[in-house]
Amino acid sequence: MAVGALTAAAPVAAASVAPTAAPAAPPDIALANVKAHLTQFQSIATANGGNRAHGRPGYLASVNYVKAQLDAVGYTTTVQSFTYGGATGYNLIADRPGGDPNSVLMAGAHLDSVTAGPGINDNGSGSASILEVALAVARTGFQPEKHLRFGWWGAEELGLRGSQYYVTNLPASERSKIKGYLNFDMVGSPNAGYFVYDGDNSDGVGSGPGPAGSAQIEQTLQAYFTSIGVPTRGTDFDGRSDYGPFINVGIPAGGTFTGAEGIKSSTHASLWGGTAGAAFDPCYHRSCDTSSNINDTALNRNADAVAYAVWSLAGAAPPPGTTVYSDTFETATGWTANPSGTDTATLGQWERGDPAATSSGVVTQLGATVSGSFDLVTGAPAGSSAGAYDLDGGVSSIRSPAITLPASGTLTLTFSWYLAHLNNATSADYLRVRVVGASTTTVLDQVAAASDRAAAWQVASANISGHAGQSIRILVDAADASGASLVEAAIDDVKITQS
Repeated sequence: MAVGALTAAAPVAAASVAPTAAPAAPPDIALANVKAHLTQFQSIATANGGNRAHGRPGYLASVNYVKAQLDAVGYTTTVQSFTYGGATGYNLIADRPGGDPNSVLMAGAHLDSVTAGPGINDNGSGSASILEVALAVARTGFQPEKHLRFGWWGAEELGLRGSQYYVTNLPASERSKIKGYLNFDMVGSPNAGYFVYDGDNSDGVGSGPGPAGSAQIEQTLQAYFTSIGVPTRGTDFDGRSDYGPFINVGIPAGGTFTGAEGIKSSTHASLWGGTAGAAFDPCYHRSCDTSSNINDTALNRNADAVAYAVWSLAGAAPPPGTTVYSDTFETATGWTANPSGTDTATLGQWERGDPAATSSGVVTQLGATVSGSFDLVTGAPAGSSAGAYDLDGGVSSIRSPAITLPASGTLTLTFSWYLAHLNNATSADYLRVRVVGASTTTVLDQVAAASDRAAAWQVASANISGHAGQSIRILVDAADASGASLVEAAIDDVKITQS
C-alpha cells in the first residue's frame, strides 16, 4: 500500500419529493462479515510465514480464498498471472453476470501485504470490504444497469505491478467500456481519517483532477459520508495506489482512504477524534498490522460507503416497458423558455444548445453531453471567461411541451443533470425539476452550498404514476439568487417509460 498525501414559474406546492439517488437502496454491509474475511486473511498469513506478500504462498492462498467465496455465489472469476521480480503474481478478476457489457463499473483493492507482516489494514481492509460488497450484490439480487466487475491486485506493494499489468493488457476497446474505477486501499486505520480522492481538484493541490467522471465518483462518496454526519477531506491523485494505471489511460476513478504513515493533525483530530500527533496507522508496513490493527467504526463506515458507491454509480436496471416520451435535445421539440414570463435572470438563461466547456478552478460547464451534441443548459457559449454566460441575476426556467401520460402502469421519469457552482454560492442557488399536471411533483431539488461543486452528469429517477392519465409538462428552473456565484446547470436525455 502506498497512498497519496492528505491533502421560475409561479410557485406551487409540491405534492411529493422523489429521491434522486439510484432507485435500489444499497444494503447495510455487516461489519461482522467484513471482519470474518479479515480473520481468514490473518489465519492465512499466520500459516504461511506471517505475510501474504507477492511470490509467497500466503498471497496465493488469499487469492484462492476470495475466489472460492465469489465462485460460490455465481461470479465469473479469472485468475490472471504475471511475473515480477522472478516470482509469479496473480490478479483476481470477478465479473457479475448481467448489466450493460459496454458500460462497466469496477471496484478494486490490492490483496498483497508487505513481507514484514500480514497486512490486515494494508490492505486486507479494502480487499475484505469489496469482497463483502460483491457478495451482497449476489445476496440481494441487485440487477444493475452497468456491468459490475471487481478486482484484487497482486504486487501493489512492489509498485502497482498487478493493476498495471491488467490495464496494460486490456485492449483499448475494453478499456473504453470501463466507465469508472473505485479503489479502496486502507479503510480501517486505527487512528482513522476520512479521506475521499479529489476527483475534481477542488483542493487545488498536487496532481490535478482525475479523468472526466472522477468528480461524480467523489461527489457520490461524499454524499454517503454527509448522510451519516461524517465530514471528509480530499486526498490527491498522486498515483501511489492502484487507481494510477486506470487514470493514466483516461478511466475515471475515486475511492476512500483512512490514512497510512501520515500524522493526524490537531485539525483532523477535531474533525474525527483520535490522537493528534500520531500516525493514522502506526503499524503501517510493520509486523503489527494484524487483526488488532483495525478501527471497527472506520471499517464499518467505509464498507457501507463502498456499497453506496456501487449501488449509486451502477444504477438499477430500468424496468422493461414502453417509452411514453423521450427527448435527447438533438432536435428542437417545443421546450419553452420563461414560460410564465416571470424569470428574473439577466444572463445564462435556459436554452437548447451545443454547450462549450468552461471551468474556473473546477469544471463549471461540460462540453460533453450525455448523448449527441445538444442538451438543455444555462447559457451554452464559453465566452471570454467561465463567468461570461453563467446564470446571473435570479431565476431562469424552461418547460416541456404537453405530454399525455397513459392511465395505467408504473410511470417512471428519468433524466441526466448537473449543477455546478463555486464556493461563493449559497442555499439560495438551486436546480429544480418538477412535473406539473393536476398537481405538482418535485422530482429534483438540488440546493447549492458554499463549496466548489464541479459539473458531473448524474441520473435522477422518479415514479410519477400519480399523474397517470393526465396531460403534464416538465418544468425546469435554476436560480443564481445569492449574487455572482457562477452557477451553471444542464439537463439531458429526458425519458418517461410505462411498465
